[in-house]
Amino acid sequence: MPPERFPPDDPREWLSRVRSSLLIAREGSRVEGVYLEDLCFEAQQAAEKALKALLLHRGIRFPHVHDLARLVSLLEQHGETVPESVREAEELTKYAVAARYPGLTEPASRAEYETAVRAAETVVEWVGANLRERDS
Repeated sequence: MPPERFPPDDPREWLSRVRSSLLIAREGSRVEGVYLEDLCFEAQQAAEKALKALLLHRGIRFPHVHDLARLVSLLEQHGETVPESVREAEELTKYAVAARYPGLTEPASRAEYETAVRAAETVVEWVGANLRERDS
C-alpha cells in the first residue's frame, strides 16, 4: 500500500520519498537482474531528498540539483552544523546522473553499493534526528 500523500511543500512528502528510495536501494539487490549502480542512484536520491526535506523544514529555498555538496553547503550557510559522516555522503553525487547510463562509468561493485547505502542511511538518520529535535 502506498504511503499517505502530502503537498509537495510538506517535508513529510519528501521523507516519504526518502523512505521509498532507501527501501529500493536496500532491497533491490535481492532482485535478480538489477544493476548495483541503479541501486546506488536510489541511495543518492534518498540522501538528496532527505537534505531537501531539512532545507524545506527550515524554510530555505534550494535549487533543483543532485549535488549533495551544494545542498550541504546551503545548510551550513544557514547555520547548520553538518557532521563529517554526513559530508562523506557527498560522494553519492557521482551516482546521480552518469552511473545511470551505459558506458559513462564503470559498473558499481558490491562494496561500492554497500558503502552507498550506508552513506544514505547516515544522512537519513541525521536529518530525521534534526527534524525531531526541531519539532520538540
